[in-house]
Amino acid sequence: MKSLSDVQQAAGPAPLPPNHPPVAGPRVGVLLVNLGSPDATDYWSVRRYLKEFLSDRRVIEVWRPLWLTILNLFVLTTRPQKTGHAYEQVWDKERNEGPLIGITRRQAEKLQERLGEGVTVDWAMRYGNPSIGSRIARMKEAGCDRILIAPLYPQYSAATTGTVNDVAFAALQNMRWQPAIRTLPPYHDDPAHIEALAISMQASLAKLSFEPEIILASFHGLPREYLDKGDPYHCQCLKTTRLLRERLGLPKEKLQTVFQSR
Repeated sequence: MKSLSDVQQAAGPAPLPPNHPPVAGPRVGVLLVNLGSPDATDYWSVRRYLKEFLSDRRVIEVWRPLWLTILNLFVLTTRPQKTGHAYEQVWDKERNEGPLIGITRRQAEKLQERLGEGVTVDWAMRYGNPSIGSRIARMKEAGCDRILIAPLYPQYSAATTGTVNDVAFAALQNMRWQPAIRTLPPYHDDPAHIEALAISMQASLAKLSFEPEIILASFHGLPREYLDKGDPYHCQCLKTTRLLRERLGLPKEKLQTVFQSR
């Protein structure tokens, strides 16, 4: 026996009454969210990006008055030049964008192809443009009444996935008609993720003219204090490496976990 919801889905949405304003949708949306990139490599563009990033309470948990003094008097007066120079080395001159922008856009395009016309896929950046709020609003206007917020971080941290979700839900506070929101959980131990890492690593190792004695799985670092406060990032990184090591059949000393910063 079919349920009421099955019957309703088969029948489609009810027709609108005469003179009703046009309504788009309903549709399911998927919003991919990455870290971010400055709009350009010049001093002021990089400074705006760094200020937004380093002003995030989730990223820097130092006593606020002290950190804002350090940030505005020291970091933002010297760091933009160095960071801008680094971006200049990898900047996509043809499209005038940072590499992370291009990579995220192509991911969204590939996912759109995979999911088909029944789902709307878009992308945003936590810091810089396009903003999370603007893309949620655009998806809602396109008829997406159910949106999955998908931070592109396999391992959860308050400084990454947590702050993406904060901004996404803050954007809803300014919307009269809110879409239903779901968030993507961490996928550090998902078999599909581990398999993708294994395939990628095997392909890279096959190109080498030698066999490495040690392989380092490098992750971004977080202060030890964040771990002590309950952030699961460190543990999830270790688990990802362990599962990858088991998948590849490598001994513990062959594939080791390291962090970009202590």
